[in-house]
Parts: sequence; structure tokens; C-alpha cells
Amino acid sequence: MNQKKIYALCNTCTIMLVKKAYERAGWFRLVREPLRWGMLVMAKLYRIDPEQYLVRSEQCRGCLRFMKTALKDRSALFNRLNNAVNPLFDRIMERMVTGDEIGEAKRYARESTHPKDGIEVVR
Repeated sequence: MNQKKIYALCNTCTIMLVKKAYERAGWFRLVREPLRWGMLVMAKLYRIDPEQYLVRSEQCRGCLRFMKTALKDRSALFNRLNNAVNPLFDRIMERMVTGDEIGEAKRYARESTHPKDGIEVVR
């Protein structure tokens, strides 16, 4: 299937923060993994392909952030679930990582996903 490529934009590298959280608390996997699998299933149901997003960093390839953004655009059910769960998830994450680490994740995301001059962003 020939799908249109979309330039991936991200403001905070969740992958970086989740890795730190996994290192600090093994139980965090029990919180995150069911949520991750739920997003993967919903992405399949809505035919969302994370590989359609162009990224400047290989670490970003297939990131859940892009599926989550697409699901927010396509699924009212996902939006309701996300609105219920995401604030709690964010509070847990904010207790496990430092402000400096969040700043580093924001910087990395901008450098890794925001296009350089001359690259067109397709939305």
C-alpha cells in the first residue's frame, strides 16, 4: 500500500523518559505495557501505520507518540480513554523523572523530529 509520508513532530521524547522510569521502578512496566498494547491494537483497528512517519532519528521510528496523535484524530473512544488515563500516567511519570530529564527529553525531541529548513511538513 502506497501511503503518504508524514513528517513526525514531537515535543517530548517519551521513549527517553520511559527508559528512565523502567530503570527506576520495575513495576512501571505493569502500568505502561497494557496501555501500550491497547494503543497498538487500536492503531491496527484504525489502520494506522507508524512507519508512515518520516523521522530524523532512528530511535524515533515507530514511536507510540505518532500512533497516539493519529488515534486522537480518528477515535472518539480513544480520546475518552486517553482523557481518563493520561493525567494519571503523566503524574506517575513526573514523580519518576527529574525536571532536568524532562528538559533533556524536550530538547532531544525537537532536535530529532522537527524538520530542518527546506523540509516541508505534511499534516
